[in-house]
Amino acid sequence: MIASRARQLRASQTDAERLLWLRLRDRRLNGAKFRRQVPIGPYIVDFVCQDAKLVIELDGGQHGDQVNYDANRSAWLAAHGYRVVRFWNNELLENEQGVLTTILNELTGSKPNAQAH
Repeated sequence: MIASRARQLRASQTDAERLLWLRLRDRRLNGAKFRRQVPIGPYIVDFVCQDAKLVIELDGGQHGDQVNYDANRSAWLAAHGYRVVRFWNNELLENEQGVLTTILNELTGSKPNAQAH
């Protein structure tokens, strides 16, 4: 069931997800292999680099109403060794290079001055 839901999500990407996938796919960001809409335990994450145990989540307006769910989800992923970085969709659409720089810093272990939400 979760695998079919992941397939549905891959087929119905948001504009922000489509844009970020174009930048992450085929090892385009620092050679890191990302996958999209991947089941991890009971959750489906937007993007994951398994080698770096890095999860990237893009949040639309509905996430303002599900703060507790997102916090629990992030805590579960962290307890299983993943780092979760969240961006608002409009953050990516308005500052694509800044978002990519933050992701690259997470991949390489650099600590940027600016923090994602």
